[in-house]
Amino acid sequence: MDSSLVPLDKLTKEPYSSILGYPKATRNELSKRVTELKKIGINGISFTGTTTLNNIPVLGKGYVGVVVLSNQGKKTVALKIRRIDSSRSEMGNEAKLLRLANEVDVGPKLLDYSKNFIIMEYLEGKKIIDWIRDLKGKGSVAKLRATIRKVLEDCYNLDKIRLDHGELSHIHKHVIVGNKICIIDFESASVNRRTSNVTSATQSIFIGSGIANFVKKIIKEPNRKKLISSLRKYKNDQSRENFEDVLQVLGL
Repeated sequence: MDSSLVPLDKLTKEPYSSILGYPKATRNELSKRVTELKKIGINGISFTGTTTLNNIPVLGKGYVGVVVLSNQGKKTVALKIRRIDSSRSEMGNEAKLLRLANEVDVGPKLLDYSKNFIIMEYLEGKKIIDWIRDLKGKGSVAKLRATIRKVLEDCYNLDKIRLDHGELSHIHKHVIVGNKICIIDFESASVNRRTSNVTSATQSIFIGSGIANFVKKIIKEPNRKKLISSLRKYKNDQSRENFEDVLQVLGL
């Protein structure tokens, strides 16, 4: 990573300024952001990843921020940069919700945050849809079942603390599978609405048209009528017993 690390003093110049202040920032704003990065110990950014912005690779992009690979001291971290055009004026609330998720061992570990940045544990791996697409050979059924079980257990733990992720109906974008299986991106999360993590994730994995098409090629499809019934029961009462019923219907 060190060989491709772009130091802070170069981030205010093109082409990197278009990422630090995405989509477009004033020179003054860019300068203030560099000062802010110094205060939270960031000493450079490495532009790599499967998403491209202005022909520059990054780890990811959302409605609120852009995520890049970075260095905090000698540690490799994921850095989320608040977009200039975001409806959020700061990153504090998202950081607090991520910290709440961390309390039940869900999400990338929150390391630090400031007005315009969140520093998180960097998770190397594939988006779950790509991981499933590439899953082949002996043991693939057991691996897929174990991975889905872990995702749904995390969802249940979020439901327990009344933290709704908000985007798990599009789960293919929000789970990384590598050395660790992890739900990511809490920018749409809330404690002020009814939680639907287990139901949204289950429907996305087994009933939706995207990821479900790959899942059903590897493991047997659950009985849809029984699944919908068990999810409805769980939605009305998010107990462990009802969650276990959902897992049983899914064969997990």
